[in-house]
Amino acid sequence: MVKTFLEIVIAPDFDEEALEVLKTKKNLRVIKCTTPPQDEIEVVSVDGGILIQDVDKKLYEELKVVTKTAPTDDEMENLVFGMKVAKFVKSNAIVAIKDKMAKGIAGGQVNRIWSTVQALDRAKDGVVLASDGFFPFRDCVEEANKCNIKAIIQPGGSVRDKESIEACEEYGIAMVITGTRHFKH
Repeated sequence: MVKTFLEIVIAPDFDEEALEVLKTKKNLRVIKCTTPPQDEIEVVSVDGGILIQDVDKKLYEELKVVTKTAPTDDEMENLVFGMKVAKFVKSNAIVAIKDKMAKGIAGGQVNRIWSTVQALDRAKDGVVLASDGFFPFRDCVEEANKCNIKAIIQPGGSVRDKESIEACEEYGIAMVITGTRHFKH
């Protein structure tokens, strides 16, 4: 914790032990937020109008391993954490996670491969990948393999899911499908 740079920590509650640790961080703001927003819709301003969409509340439908190689327990924890981060990043979101920390976040790109390359460039290797949208092609898996990625989580649902799953099988990468697509405008 001493080496981790933090400016703000927001949580529903803090126990005394956690507060004592957090007090050791200079200029850290600790905020207790007990009531999360209950909005059902999200309004986004766009050029020439507004976009109204349902709030993305569900993280995943199910966690289904679709490769012969399954993620380790640690990798699965990091994959789920990565999906929690990815759902709040502008699409096409790719998040590289290690030790429940975002090591590379890329979003807002025209295509998923550009986001994948950017996130991996920041993170290097030893991470897992989370994507807010499906991987219809093997290109992102190939980029992941170049960086020794061992697990990927994505919504699935593309008519070409088989292509990326086969690439994962070829490289020994675990792939988990959530059944829930996140798309943040």
